[in-house]
Amino acid sequence: MTKRGTPKVPGFDREHDVRILERREAHRGFFLFEELTLEHRRFDGSWSGPLSREVLHIPRAVCVLPYDPLDNRVVLIEQFRAGAIDHENGPWLLECVAGLMEAGEEAQETARREVREEAGLEVRDLLRIGVYTPSPGSVTERTTMFAARVDASKAGGLHGLASENEDIRVHGLDLADALELIEAERITCANAQLCLRWLQLNADRLQREWVAVP
Repeated sequence: MTKRGTPKVPGFDREHDVRILERREAHRGFFLFEELTLEHRRFDGSWSGPLSREVLHIPRAVCVLPYDPLDNRVVLIEQFRAGAIDHENGPWLLECVAGLMEAGEEAQETARREVREEAGLEVRDLLRIGVYTPSPGSVTERTTMFAARVDASKAGGLHGLASENEDIRVHGLDLADALELIEAERITCANAQLCLRWLQLNADRLQREWVAVP
């Protein structure tokens, strides 16, 4: 750690410390799946030697936690997820609103659009939380997280775009209840856990700042 408490980051860069020896398109469907042969600089200064890696290319994405500071309630969505087909609690997951950024779209625009499409709500204020990489060992996706001020009293019903075969049920929950669902392992989606834990630490601040704004 440095004197300021910031972890020291190795001085590696993609241009000088990674060599792509071969890349092959293994499959192209909704996403691109590649097989790479590469080598990279090791921490001791040597080179790794050729390594085979499989990479799934997913565009930049956003996730949004709709929050009503007036009554300390959050809005989560529930939908079927094929990737959770073998999970013990089944493939219907509680999540944040989320979606891929469209070409030419800013992250804030995507966030507002997705809240409207998936939750049927209008965003009054939007706060950027940060960026996370869901599974960097094999997936390129980077997700920008937001908290969105909404009127949670209007949350509910079924939403989603028919053109994307979305079938989404919307839930309004007290923040305390949502946090209990994490502890009970009923909310296992990473985006929901990250955003809810962030809100757990920042709800008081949002209530002061957002409630003061008419």
